[in-house]
Order: sequence, then C-alpha cells, then structure tokens
Amino acid sequence: MLPKPLKHGDTVGVIAPASPPNIENYKKSIAFIESFGLSIQEGKHLKNVHGYLAGTDDERLEDLHDMFADDSIKGIIFAGGGYGTARIAHRLDYELIKKNPKIFWGYSDLTYLHTAIRQETGLVTFHGPMLASDVGKEDFHPLSKKQFNQLFEPTFLVYDESIAPLEVIAEGKAEGEIVGGNLTLIASSLGGQYELDTKGKLLLIEDVDEEPYRIDGYLAQLMHAGKLEEAAGIIVGDFNNAVPTRNPSLSLETVLDDYFRQLGKPVMKGFQIGHCQPHFAIPLGTRARLSTESKTLTIQPGVTGSSNDSESRL
Repeated sequence: MLPKPLKHGDTVGVIAPASPPNIENYKKSIAFIESFGLSIQEGKHLKNVHGYLAGTDDERLEDLHDMFADDSIKGIIFAGGGYGTARIAHRLDYELIKKNPKIFWGYSDLTYLHTAIRQETGLVTFHGPMLASDVGKEDFHPLSKKQFNQLFEPTFLVYDESIAPLEVIAEGKAEGEIVGGNLTLIASSLGGQYELDTKGKLLLIEDVDEEPYRIDGYLAQLMHAGKLEEAAGIIVGDFNNAVPTRNPSLSLETVLDDYFRQLGKPVMKGFQIGHCQPHFAIPLGTRARLSTESKTLTIQPGVTGSSNDSESRL
C-alpha cells in the first residue's frame, strides 16, 4: 500500500514518538521543510519531556494517532529517534492507519514502528533523515536534502558507487521487498508480536555507537532466529562509530565476514544509509534488486502515481 505523494501547499505533521528531540536543531530544520512549499503542524506533545521519553506513552501515542486521523495532514516526519517506540507499538490503532495511509518518514528507533505498521497494514514507509537529528545540523549533506524529492513524485532509486564505495562480502543477485533498519531494534523485535519477517526479502541493517562485540551479539540473535538464512540478500548500511573500547577486539569487518561471507546470498556493505551524512533515504516495503556484479541497489518508488520507465538517480 503506497501513500500519496506530497504537493506544494500540503501540511506535514511533526511528532517525537521516542526521545525528546533537540529543540534548537528542530527549529533550524523548519525552513528546509518550508522550502518545499510545505507547512508544518506540530504534535501537541512534541516538546514534552518525560525522563528519556518525549512525553508519556499516552501523549506520544495521541500525537501519532492525531496525525493519521487528520485529513489535512498529508505526511508525518519525525523530529528524532532515541528510544521509546517499542513501548507503544502494541497500542497503535492499525485500522486507523490502514484507512488513512500517508507518508511516514524517519529511522533509528522508528525501525520498530516501520516494521509493525508495514506488517500489520501493508503501508510502505520511509527510512530517512529526521528534522532535529539530521536536517537541523550544520553537517546536513546536499545529497541528504535531495532525498526528500522522492516524496513528491514516484522515483526509482539507484544506489551505486557514484555515492560511496561499495564492497562485496558475498556475490550474487537478489530481488525482494526491502525491510529492516536499525540492527538493535530488529534484534529487540525477536520473539515478539512485531518480529521482523525476512523471508525472501532484502534485509537492511545499520546502527550507531555499537562496538563490534555488540553487533556480533545482535547478528547471532538474527542467525539463530533464522532471519539471515531466510533473507534473499543483505544490505549493510552505515555502522557509525563502531569502535571497540576493549582490547583485544575483533574488527567490525571481521564480524561481518564471519556472519555473511558464507551465507550463500548477495551481501554488500558500504551503503550510506543510517546515522551518517550523506544519508540516502529509501522506502521500506517496496521491491528492490541487489546486484553485486554491477554493485547497485535499485528500489521501486515509495509513493503512488505514474513514473518514468527509466531508472533515475536522486
């Protein structure tokens, strides 16, 4: 189920369903959103602080439901991630979301909601940079800015080495629905109601500030749960600051090789997707093709409407 594209004059809702966002960075991001001809409607509880949460569970849930229920809101863009979405996933009104499909854009802790909403409703959502966490910072990259263009018209995305060097861990070609996101959140979903389904799918993983031994542990969880074996291919996004503080330590490269080199399906790393700049935004739930021969990842559009047959690069 694809959401409708945005157009000039539309209003987008901004909420914080996880941790409190940096308000100064958020304020700096507003002009960027307005540059697309969009207006912003803030959630009532956007600036609330409840310990490490952006308001109570009830408040954050209310903001999310309000944005889906309001017909004047054409898309939902998140201020930031952090922690907290797993606390409210079981309380989402999935029938409301299914009846009011709209653009849903964010990443990091939002991985839990991406998975839950897609698997409960079929709605395609977007793994992309957030307002306070990315847009409002001085290092927000021009390529990251261009990623928002895919919300306005159907666009085939092609990621190749013109963006960043890619390294093949295991050779092959595979097609399937693209799923996943933050590795920590994927691992935390195992055994629960919203456990990520990877069967026949292209699995994206990325993370930040996790040492190699922690990444090793998460991958072991996915391996034992059959998630790596069931996947059609693996897209290794950015693992920002995966620096060991204990010595001796395995390197991140060694950990990835141990789990993926002999997996028997295409695995490629180096994608600038995640807690990085530039941050290449992608729809989750659309079909994609991963080829280690051409070193490309091609992804179908994430919004409705007719698109050109030729693949276009953002």
